[in-house]
Amino acid sequence: MNAAATPEPAAVEIVALTKRYAPGTPAAVDRIDLRIASGSYCCLLGPSGCGKSTTLRMIAGHESVSSGDILLDNRNITNLPAAARGTAMMFQSFALFPHLSATDNVAFSLKMKGVGKAERHKRANDLLERVAMGHLAARKPGELSGGQQQRVALARALITEPRVLLLDEPLSALDPFLRIQMRAELRRWQKELGLTFIHVTHSQEEAMALADTMVVMNHGVIEQVGSPHAVYNHPASEFVARFMGGHNVFDTPAGPIAVRNDRMRIAAAAQAATGGALAATVTDVEYQGTYVLLGLALDGVAAAGRQNVSVLLSEAAFLARPYAHGEAVHLSWAEADARVLGPGAKPSSERAPAPAGAEAARQDDTAVLAVPF
Repeated sequence: MNAAATPEPAAVEIVALTKRYAPGTPAAVDRIDLRIASGSYCCLLGPSGCGKSTTLRMIAGHESVSSGDILLDNRNITNLPAAARGTAMMFQSFALFPHLSATDNVAFSLKMKGVGKAERHKRANDLLERVAMGHLAARKPGELSGGQQQRVALARALITEPRVLLLDEPLSALDPFLRIQMRAELRRWQKELGLTFIHVTHSQEEAMALADTMVVMNHGVIEQVGSPHAVYNHPASEFVARFMGGHNVFDTPAGPIAVRNDRMRIAAAAQAATGGALAATVTDVEYQGTYVLLGLALDGVAAAGRQNVSVLLSEAAFLARPYAHGEAVHLSWAEADARVLGPGAKPSSERAPAPAGAEAARQDDTAVLAVPF
């Protein structure tokens, strides 16, 4: 194998990982395989109930594993207690002790290990300085803003010197403006610390902004793995295209395709239609500042769930040629902007077994789908 084909060292590798809460029930996590590169920022993304938080809790040791393995730096941690794994968890609620100062919150795990007060306070205050909270070290959580509490929670997680930091929707409790500010800080901290971050979110925008690697999950399986650019521009399935947003899905003789709504071509119906153009009617005009989003209904027969499409125009393009509610138009796109969609990931019961001893058995079944068409 040449050097270019050698995969990056994995900080975390999960192999055939399964979680089933009761015999005979659908698996919450269904025999998934995933490699997360050392020093990378990985986002587990998907709708509620897709298995992303369950996966994170199994990595953390807060949820038992039904079958499969979890490796950290090639060490099997599947059955180790949470404290012995080399991971730390940052919770959605921050889970700070309300009666303790920021310093004592950060130092708490060291206190449980018997570290002396002077030493644990020194280490805690050093970390608070690092996350720009040193001047507020004596304050209790109730005296801190949401963003400040998050910094304390991060320092508390880092004091255990983890190899991997696990983040369970850490920005969801913050207001939108602060959320944008804090995600930039999370990304900066991850790069400065050189740690592997595994971050669960249901926000496509958050995952796109933060991740080196996005893992899109649905019904307990992994639909697609790849960089934000690859996943957004080359969705592997209709589920990924629709979940990521910004795509229209059309039926063609060759199968379903996805076209980004900002790559759509729109023209008034009075103009001559190009070959293959679709007739549609404008149903909504939504001003979004630098862009205008047009909602349209396709004329004629379309598959269920595919009658409504959208076109994103720049503000300048819309002002040059406005479209009104109820106006008839023609839609088309360049062939190069169409992405052929696959059938999506299958549950484990429908997957073909991997060859015995093959390295492919340790790779995600959908990894090939992250490769551009």
